[in-house]
Parts: sequence; structure tokens; C-alpha cells
Amino acid sequence: QVRLVESGGGLVQSGGSLTLSCAASGSTFEFAVMGWYRQPPGKERELVASVVSGGPVYSDSVKGRFTISRDYAKNTVDLQMSSLKPEDTAIYYCNVQWIGTPHDYWGQGTQVTVSS
Repeated sequence: QVRLVESGGGLVQSGGSLTLSCAASGSTFEFAVMGWYRQPPGKERELVASVVSGGPVYSDSVKGRFTISRDYAKNTVDLQMSSLKPEDTAIYYCNVQWIGTPHDYWGQGTQVTVSS
């Protein structure tokens, strides 16, 4: 059974930094896509960044401010967030999926709140 455990959320002032971490277990993840999504208050869940075979992919809203990194040996994916803005406030979710299959898993979510 796939399990994703997130950590690192919290409250930070505008312009500050946070790092989110996600540890995956319960399967082999070599060919899985791992990434981070977020759901701002009152809005739909959206992609933040993911690691695919060709390299990292970022949403336009976080390019240049966030960095995603994946450790294939430890089955972890981290999201380093800098220059945070109030509009980055959201619940952040770790995601693992195998493209072309129904296997798509989510973490429990971690709250990130950026105060102005």
C-alpha cells in the first residue's frame, strides 16, 4: 500500500522560505512521477511542480521561486519555496502517479500560510 508522508508546512512571513518534504513508501517508485500540488482557499487543486523523465516542471506562478528535488534512493521529493507570497497560501499535497495507469496517490496535505 502506497503511503505518502508530508512535513514542513507552517506559517511564514511574505518573502520568507519554507521547505516541504514528502517520503513515499509501499512500492517501487523508479518509474513514478512525483510532485507537489496545492489547493488555495476556495480554489481547485493545482500543480505546483513535478519531476518527470525530462526534468522538473513548474507552474508559471512559482517558476524562479520554488525548486523541486527528488531522491530516488530514499523515495523522497522536496519542495524548496523561497520569496513566498500571500497568494502561495494553500494546503500543499504530495502526489505520486504512474502515467497511463489508475495508480495515483496523495498525501494528507500540509498547510502553508504566508502572512503579508
